[in-house]
Amino acid sequence: MLFLKLGGSLITDKTGVEAVRTGVLARLAGEMAQARAAQPDLRLLVGHGGGSFGHVAAAKHNTRQGVSTTAQWRSFAEVHAAMLRLNRLVTEALLAAGIPAVSFPPAALVVCADGRITTLANAPIRAAVDAGLVPVIHGDVAFDVVRGGTIVSTEEAMMALVEALWPSWLLLAGETAGVLDLEGKVIPAITPETLPKVAAALGGSRGTDVTGGMASKVRGMLALVERDVSLKIRIFSGLEAGVVRQVIGRPEEAAGTVISRNVV
Repeated sequence: MLFLKLGGSLITDKTGVEAVRTGVLARLAGEMAQARAAQPDLRLLVGHGGGSFGHVAAAKHNTRQGVSTTAQWRSFAEVHAAMLRLNRLVTEALLAAGIPAVSFPPAALVVCADGRITTLANAPIRAAVDAGLVPVIHGDVAFDVVRGGTIVSTEEAMMALVEALWPSWLLLAGETAGVLDLEGKVIPAITPETLPKVAAALGGSRGTDVTGGMASKVRGMLALVERDVSLKIRIFSGLEAGVVRQVIGRPEEAAGTVISRNVV
């Protein structure tokens, strides 16, 4: 079982508004189809970020921090609608490549408490995997018992599914070649022990991405691998043709940064 996340900056142009990189998305779908054809028993769950779709509306009213006013609830609905538009394009690209993709919007599955997922209805997703389908999830709005509403990232939704589906790898495809050090070079591996040595290079967690930057994502991934020692995570670039297919086929030998409990 593999989880593969397509970063929003990879499949959309984040400098535009709802601008999809159609050619990149079609190529990635084709590479996933090739990898599945080469490994008929492969079970795969795909996630994708919001890119130039969800983040614009989310930043307008600071949706992640809470929803209470009429204007904020309107923004909540707008974020969800934007993510559904992108998700439809991703799902259709996968179907066109021959992948039996089925969408599972987190807004209908997740309940949060103060910004953290407390419940994710995973039974339909497990049924889809058992049927040989490929579930597709994404960053989305979610109802929150403390904040009213919030936003969950794709990684957060994936992390909530780990104990239900037990993936061996969580593969994060973005624009950068991996986690970079202060000199701009790829850090091959990060473990809880080595985190203090590379923490300065991660930068802050604030930015145009309303769900947090690299620092928060790396720390979240480390917390996950500490809970599940069998899980490994790879952060890599999906811009180069053929890399996604190679990573799915042999994730232990691919390029990028590996995040694990112990040195791989």
